[in-house]
Amino acid sequence: MTSDLQTGRPRGHDFQQRPLSPTEARVLGTLMEKARTVPDSYPLTLNTLVTGCNQKSSREPVMNLPDAAVLQALDELRSLHMVLEGSGSRVTRYEHNFTRAVGVPDQSAVLLGMLMLRGPQTAGELRLNTERWYKFLDIASVDGFLEELQDRSAEKGGPLVVKLPRAPGAREQRWAHLLCGPVDATALAAASATPGGAATEDELIALTRRIAALENTVSTLQDQLQNLHEQLGLSQPGQP
Repeated sequence: MTSDLQTGRPRGHDFQQRPLSPTEARVLGTLMEKARTVPDSYPLTLNTLVTGCNQKSSREPVMNLPDAAVLQALDELRSLHMVLEGSGSRVTRYEHNFTRAVGVPDQSAVLLGMLMLRGPQTAGELRLNTERWYKFLDIASVDGFLEELQDRSAEKGGPLVVKLPRAPGAREQRWAHLLCGPVDATALAAASATPGGAATEDELIALTRRIAALENTVSTLQDQLQNLHEQLGLSQPGQP
């Protein structure tokens, strides 16, 4: 299978040959996140990428990936034209090529990246959680891009998201990405079930906003600390 050397986009959508592994999805999602939230330190070094993959905030599930696993994932993603390796620096740096490789608009890539990092979410949650990446006008616009991804034709590679059945006690349906292959929609919907009569919709929105703001603050501080360590030539936090 050939690729367009000018755009870096694979012809025939190489990434559809097989589903991504959870590690590959985490590496790809982290590169997509940092490209938008810390552009000054992007592309990422291996150390910074590993730290971002394993951070405790804004991740579901939380992972503890070793360097070797991240390197292997990078190799696989490069073969799918979804990651590019930079040159001309004393340290190898990595950047994603997701939008071109998959052939989706930036807004759709933002939603897919967030789903890879944080698992199934409602359109409202996605709008709040992606505010540092891209500011969607309203929930309806988020729904529109998700529906386009769900209705994606077979000629373009097929659907990239699925809308899960409404879970018992839930007011809204959640969306899940399909980059790692088909999902057990029933099991995922059941896992999101909330106790009956819990909070009102307004209370849930307010709580989601507070959590998103706190997570964004923590993520920003972590990114700034990583960038400072990199500029000073020090080891990353938590590393010898």
